[in-house]
Order: sequence, then structure tokens, then C-alpha cells
Amino acid sequence: MQSTIMNYPLTIPTILERMHQIFPRAEMVWRMPDKSVRRCTHDDIYRRARQLAEALQQSGVKRGDRVATLMWNHNVHIEAYFAVPVMGAVLHTLNLRLSPDDIAFIANHAEDRVLIVDDVLLPLYEKFKAMTKFERVIVVSLTGAPVAKGYDEYEAFLKTAKGNFTYPQLDENEACGMCYTSGTTGRPKGVVYSHRSTVLHSFAIAMPDSISLSCRDSVLPVVPMFHANAWGLPYVCGMVGAKLVMPGPHLDAESVLDLLRDEEVTVAGGVPTVWLSILLNLEQHPGRWPLAKGLRMLVGGSAVPESMIRGFDKFGAEILQGWGMTEMSPLGSVGRLTAETAKLSVDEQYKFRGKQGVVSPFVEIRLKDEEGNIAPWDGESMGEIQVRGPWITNSYYNVERAEDKFTADGWLRTGDVATMDQYGYIKIMDRTKDVIKSGGEWISSVDLENAIMGHPAVLEAAVIALPHPKWQERPLAVVVTKPNAKVSEEELKVFLAERFAKWMVPDGYAFIDAIPRTSTGKFLKTRLREDFKDWKWAQ
Repeated sequence: MQSTIMNYPLTIPTILERMHQIFPRAEMVWRMPDKSVRRCTHDDIYRRARQLAEALQQSGVKRGDRVATLMWNHNVHIEAYFAVPVMGAVLHTLNLRLSPDDIAFIANHAEDRVLIVDDVLLPLYEKFKAMTKFERVIVVSLTGAPVAKGYDEYEAFLKTAKGNFTYPQLDENEACGMCYTSGTTGRPKGVVYSHRSTVLHSFAIAMPDSISLSCRDSVLPVVPMFHANAWGLPYVCGMVGAKLVMPGPHLDAESVLDLLRDEEVTVAGGVPTVWLSILLNLEQHPGRWPLAKGLRMLVGGSAVPESMIRGFDKFGAEILQGWGMTEMSPLGSVGRLTAETAKLSVDEQYKFRGKQGVVSPFVEIRLKDEEGNIAPWDGESMGEIQVRGPWITNSYYNVERAEDKFTADGWLRTGDVATMDQYGYIKIMDRTKDVIKSGGEWISSVDLENAIMGHPAVLEAAVIALPHPKWQERPLAVVVTKPNAKVSEEELKVFLAERFAKWMVPDGYAFIDAIPRTSTGKFLKTRLREDFKDWKWAQ
């Protein structure tokens, strides 16, 4: 027996039309390179996105063609987010923090035809221009400077539209966007999102036990729009009619704090390194940046130390730890308290808030141990997280399927080692390549890092495994202290000894000015392992 329900396609044009029909006066705010703040409405975005869609069509962009963007977070990038997929093409966000060689490789591998680029990023484009094959380059003039010959100026390009754009009949399983992994282990790999996966992902983000977004929210994606589609925030904000606040190229703590205060932001998203800097400035300048009541700060990219969660609680801001990856669109879980865990003591609640949360609806999850067995959800048994679901990739674009990324029965191997407890909370213990094996026992570098960052003198800490003549591997802690703060190796050992068994505590400590990061803000442990490969253990 078949249902009587319409076979209605889940596509992005429906979100764009909703912005126009239901939320035309909802606001969008963005910061320009000169730090001035500009404003428009969702209806402005609707109108200009349709203009761009038509102009692209008239210029020869066809269904399925890739249109690349090399831009910061601002209004034109949002226009491209909607314009490209609603006319049947594929939006491909290029990561401006990668090397020119990697950017060129990605653009060529994706077969990008058109590039939309900020004029302030033209110097970066010039570094890989000769290595790529863009047929048309459209420049967004953020500075007001004239656009060089050979490039199209964005506003002039928009004016080529005649105002008679109509949506093509899109299948919900058609591609709407592409995003490449950061490529920390080998060449970046492309993930292709569908209209259906993007719409379903937007519903999941908006749910009350997820980020709980509505038209009453003011949302600030500090996370770049080239990082897993800004975690889906642009699309869900359009769907629910939330105010959207964009930082442009200014991601320093003071600029972000000014926007949080001035635009009464209720939801913000970024990696832990951003929020650590924000917290430090709040502590150093009490009262300067009053935050909106009930501010939710979505944190992803790496585990959040409990000290940071407690620190923001003092300012009335709630840290929501999320977990996911580019291959997952990227949402997999959000660290909210459940009805059960909210009844626990305050200290117990912090333990759960420090985990990566309960898996999102329709994301299936399992843990596989080293022997290939499914690990129980007892809070102790570790295994690699494997997932499947409607917004999780089943392959990489134009890459031969590999067993190290996908299982024979269709699950994505995330490379994250974790435990699951009786309440269904995920706790990431490490990446498979970062977990430390010492004397036959496993040590979680994530747990050690979060504990070290709980010391009042420590700003950041990364823990890496280095070869040891007796124990196979031992942990080395690489530490960055807060400004004008000092802490000794012995102090840190004593501090950790209260929290860990003696064999887990790092044997070595290195103090540096800054920890190297990946293009998405994570600690770059491959660089640290290379930098400290000649480390000599004390006898």
C-alpha cells in the first residue's frame, strides 16, 4: 500500500522563497574590510540572489557546473550560497587558508568554471591563477577600488540580469554544494552535498535539542563560510528567518565581541581557539562587552575544555559543544543536557556538557574496537566512531572508494576514537592517528589537553605522542601560557596528578608562543610531531 502524501522535493529554492514570503524584513548585518557595518534585509538577499542566478545562466553556466567562491563571510557570499544552487549549479567554497597549491588542486579537481572572489583576496588568487582554468572571474569590490581588466565586476555582472529568472525543476538528490576536506593527511577530498541533505540538515540544526534556532535569534557565524558551509547556519537562518550577522575578514576577539554586543547576538558558532580568545578578553575587560541573555555559543572542530564552559557560564553564555565533520554536512551531535542529565549535580552536569553530546536524529552511530567488534555503550569501552545517515557522504568526489574511509556495509569511518555512555553521550577520546599508546595502554591526548587548559596560567595546550625507548610512546605537552602568566613543568605535573593516573601524566613539557593550526583552526599535530621529533626524554 502506498501513502497519499505528495512527493514534494526538498530543495533550496523553497528556503529562498520562504525568506521572501515570510521573513522579508529580517535583517542581515556584515562588516566591511574598513570595519564599517552594512545592513540589508532577507528580501534584499532574495532579490539579488535571483539576479545572480539569472546572470550566471545568461553567462553560460549550466546545470551541474561548479561555481567557486573565494570570499569572507558577508552578504555577497550569502547571495552566492542561494543563487548558485537554485539555478541548478553547484556552489564550491574554496578554503582561503590553504596553500595556493592546494587551492589550485581543489579547483581543478572539482572542475570549477567560474570564480567569485573578494577584491581583498585577489593577491591570494594571483598566486594560483596560472595553475587554474577558470573561464570567468567575478570580483566583489569591497574596497571600492576599480576592478582590473579581464575580470567582471560583481555589481555590473548582476545588472546583466533582465529580471525574468525562473527556477528549473530540480531533483532533491541533485548536487547543490561541494566542500573539500582540509587535507591534513594527503590531498583534500571533495564531498558533494545534495539539496535533500542540505534541507534535512537545516531541520536538524533548528531543533530545540540541537541549536534551537528561530526567527527570534540573532546569529553570528564566526566559522568561515568555506568551512563545511559555515556548519549549515546560512541555510537554517534563511529557513527560520533569523537575523544573520557576518564578521567579514575581522575575526579578532575585539571585533567579534563588538558584534556580539552591538547586534545582540543570541547564537554564535566558532572553533575553540576563537572562544578561548573571547573568554580571555571578557575576563580582562569586565563590563565592556555585556552579552545577550541566554547567548548560545556553538563550538566545533575540537574538544572543549571544561574550564572554558565554566568560564563562559560566569558571563551568562552557554557553550554548546558540537561534533561532526565535512563528510557529515557537518552536524553529528550537540552537547545539551537531557531530561535525565539535567537532574544530576552541577559538577556532574559539567562532565556531560564537556562531552560531544547526544547524536542527532537520523544519524546512526556505532563504535568499532581494534578487533572489529561493536563496543558497548558503557562510558569506558573505546572504539572508532562509524556513522551513516541522510546528510552523511557515501563517497568522495572522483576518488576511488577506500576501505579506510568506508566500511563494506556502508558506514563512514570518522577516524575519531570515542566512548558512548548509558545516556547516549559521545565522548571523543582522540583521533585514531593521535591516540597515545604507552606500555600497551591507551592515553587520550584530548583529556590531557582539556585538563592542562584548566590551569589558570594556561591559554592553550596540545599533547602529542613521541617515540620512547622503554614505553613505545609517551605524551609530550606543548603549552602556551596566558599573557604575563607563568607555570613550571613541576606545577603542571602536580596539577595533573590530581586528575590522572601517574602513567598517564606527560613526561615532557615544551613552552611555545603559539600552537600551529590547520586551515580550519584545529591544532596541527603533524607539525608539532615534526617540530619535536628530536625531543630527548629525561632519564
